Amino acid sequence: MGVTTVVIAGAGGRGRLTYAPYSKKFPEQMKLVAAADRIPERLQEMKQEYGLSEEHCFSTVEEMFAQPKMADMAFICTQDQEHVLHACLALEKGYDLLLEKPVSADGKECRQLLEKAERLGRSVTVCHVLRYAPFYQRLKKLLEEGAVGQIVSIQASENVGYWHQAHSYVRGNWRKGGETSPMILAKCCHDMDILVWLTDSRCRRLSSMGSLAYFREENAPEGAPFYCMDGCPVKAECPYDAEKIYVTDQVTGYDTNGAGWMQKAVTACPDREGLLETLRTSPYGRCVFRCDNDVVDNQSVTMEMENGITVSFHMCGLNRNNHRTIHIMGTKGDISGNLEEETLVLHRFGGEEETFRMDVQETISGHGGGDYRMLHDMFEARSRGTGTLTSLRQSLESHYMALAAEASRLAGGKMIVLEEFLQSLK
Repeated sequence: MGVTTVVIAGAGGRGRLTYAPYSKKFPEQMKLVAAADRIPERLQEMKQEYGLSEEHCFSTVEEMFAQPKMADMAFICTQDQEHVLHACLALEKGYDLLLEKPVSADGKECRQLLEKAERLGRSVTVCHVLRYAPFYQRLKKLLEEGAVGQIVSIQASENVGYWHQAHSYVRGNWRKGGETSPMILAKCCHDMDILVWLTDSRCRRLSSMGSLAYFREENAPEGAPFYCMDGCPVKAECPYDAEKIYVTDQVTGYDTNGAGWMQKAVTACPDREGLLETLRTSPYGRCVFRCDNDVVDNQSVTMEMENGITVSFHMCGLNRNNHRTIHIMGTKGDISGNLEEETLVLHRFGGEEETFRMDVQETISGHGGGDYRMLHDMFEARSRGTGTLTSLRQSLESHYMALAAEASRLAGGKMIVLEEFLQSLK
């Protein structure tokens, strides 16, 4: 089997900016032949950038999948609530899938998709890209080699940058759990998947607490307008000011870095003038204290795995930068690390400290290099029957954990037994 042909459903941040470019960097593995998106400017960009024919550019995903099968695989990169619908349409046409996470915020839909994929004999790879990042690959190898002995307990955290929280979960597409997914699923199913993988175990039971503590209307500064650009009296000192985050900030702004993924989410034509004009009326220009958001900005989950390992996981959206950290404690040592620093530090009890740093050449794509390594393994699995692909059935364990955690949070931290929770989804 040679190059894998691909159609992309959804030309947003993942489909257009992450996966499509792989076809140019590794044309021997992937060829993009069609795309669908409801935003004309994005579709036109895909057409020009990848030489797609007019008849292979579709204004809706449904229209694309109404055509005869035109590729080996379909990449489903639409909005969360559309994933299962579009995945089912593609499966019924005979496509294998790369499916963006989360699969669904409805546990019953997750199980229905699994049943359909297994019945049709199609391959579905969920984008749990952290398993493929060199940082976690090295950590997994160390654990398998017995570096810390028997694992007893894990502390892990996802520290979401304040600007990312404001962009995605206060102003942006994932701000309302009922319309997309609860944040513990949308943002942290990656982390739940990693915990299952590192412990080699399913979760037995868990409890969770969290809240929307800060991004609430009662915390708005006196006199703050609905839009940041409308003469806000605290604009100069407010770190959440939209003009700062998207245009002038040295870390996140257009003036320093040009148009990145956040600017391209704000407008299809993200030059400086276009950004400033769009922020006057766009949802991304709203005061973070005057949005219609309802997802949490902090949440903790305490878990017991089936093999007895205890885990504490914490997510908070009030950090300067995005970074994941982990600390694994075992009977012969402990190991800690920071994904963004790409460093692991191993302490063997009674022995010397040992530091492992990832090769920067390995991390050429997002999620610590996991994005492209996932694609590489997926295409290798297709062509040679090799690779380290995770099945849909395995990937869904993380979803059940996240959905159970949200149910626990809403019930005031009630302990939930996962097997009982799964029975309720039938």
